[in-house]
Amino acid sequence: MDCIRLIDKYYHDSPELRHILLTHSEQVCRRALEIGQQLVAQGQTVDLPFIEEAAMLHDIGIIFCNAPRIYCVGTHKYIEHGFLGAELLRKEGLPRHARVAERHTGSGITIDQVIREELPIPVQDYCPETIEEKIVCYADKFFSKSHLGEETAPQKVRETIWRYGHDAVLRWDAMEEMFAAGKRV
Repeated sequence: MDCIRLIDKYYHDSPELRHILLTHSEQVCRRALEIGQQLVAQGQTVDLPFIEEAAMLHDIGIIFCNAPRIYCVGTHKYIEHGFLGAELLRKEGLPRHARVAERHTGSGITIDQVIREELPIPVQDYCPETIEEKIVCYADKFFSKSHLGEETAPQKVRETIWRYGHDAVLRWDAMEEMFAAGKRV
């Protein structure tokens, strides 16, 4: 699959946002592939080509959101970008990629969190389940779209995840345990 062609289909009129999306996605992709390769070397079954594609497309829904700092001039709240990207990817015939898009926010979003916080997304579970979903979710947290080129330290990521609550931190800690460099699954 040609991920760049798919991104260009939706971002051709937004060159600044396209640059941010591609830069961020390439950073996430590199980290996700490193993690995936480490797991394969440890004997785990990981779909590396899928991880590459999913990492490149996980944020495709930001074009629909309002986040002027990163040139997003859509009408939806930023928290919706995963769900909106998933809808787009399903429309493109990519249901597996869609699951990654909708499950990468924070360390995942639970049904309880959607209800409690009255999030503007359908009430369902958005927590990563497959190893590939977890890898992309984890890798994404190290790279901000508003600070391109910078990498966030794991402890800083954990502090940021706290805003989503104790359960979110527990999910993060589990991913950190699985994927941190040098640790075995």
